[in-house]
Amino acid sequence: MSIQHPIITVTGSSGAGTSFVKRAVETIFDREKLKVAVIEGDSFHKYSRVEMRAKVAESKENGGPVLTHFSEAANEFNKLEDLFASYKESATGKKRYYIHSEEEADEHNARLGTDFVPGEFTPWEEIEKDTDIMFYEGLHGMVKRKDHGPKEGMYDVSQHVDLGIGVAPVVNIEWMQKIYRDTSERPYTVEQVRDTIMERMDDYIEFIVPQFHRTHVNFQRIPLVDTSDPFSTQTTTAPMGPSPEDSLIITHVRHDEINLKDIVGQIEGAWLQNEQTMICSGTQMVDAMDIIMTPIIQKLIAKKRAAMAKRA
Repeated sequence: MSIQHPIITVTGSSGAGTSFVKRAVETIFDREKLKVAVIEGDSFHKYSRVEMRAKVAESKENGGPVLTHFSEAANEFNKLEDLFASYKESATGKKRYYIHSEEEADEHNARLGTDFVPGEFTPWEEIEKDTDIMFYEGLHGMVKRKDHGPKEGMYDVSQHVDLGIGVAPVVNIEWMQKIYRDTSERPYTVEQVRDTIMERMDDYIEFIVPQFHRTHVNFQRIPLVDTSDPFSTQTTTAPMGPSPEDSLIITHVRHDEINLKDIVGQIEGAWLQNEQTMICSGTQMVDAMDIIMTPIIQKLIAKKRAAMAKRA
């Protein structure tokens, strides 16, 4: 790992809650006054929204597996690894943006003098100069091609990551949150989102789940209320999922610098299930993230600055 150019990733599937963890990490960055190269996972999809719809329809017509955003066929994994490798070496690399909304289109068009619309990508451009750290949030921050794959298709994004954070709630909550988001913020019905979840299942197992064995910290939300039917259509609105008060957070660590015995006493009501696993109320999730991740980020930056001072 590069001492001078650390990389942190937050990884999880749609509806898992990665955006929530992203905000918690960004709060630490702001407090530590760090200049951050932010990388959005969606920007490494292979196809625009229009192209993806056509490719999905084509895969269905051909009777093969349905193309999904989880799979390597719909993503630029080699380019993502190239970016991570380049950043580790010299804090350089290329990124772009996937435009989700009209607001984002207006922002990027004003910046670039273009006329992009939602669902399109901005051009590749160099990342900001003199950043302290790179931060990725998305589906594939710890992705790796299995060893039996062809040589030309090999990639291992995870090898470049200094701190990998996984967000993996029990699957019913993940589904509930995705259904709520896609029906409240996007023009989909519960039935349409359910079909998408089913179409993605093989790729979810193949590309998403294995990443959680490579992360350094995993946060998993467990419901304390009934979530047995996440696809419920009995109400006028899709259920959002249990509140923090109705959830437990399981924190599992695989990092030499994290000692949960030193952390558990700092979080109200928390307890250790074993040396690597802490459990607390969902209301304490932000505190747990802050206490666990702040010292690691501080040490990464301290090592970076010490190395740079030595070279100067």
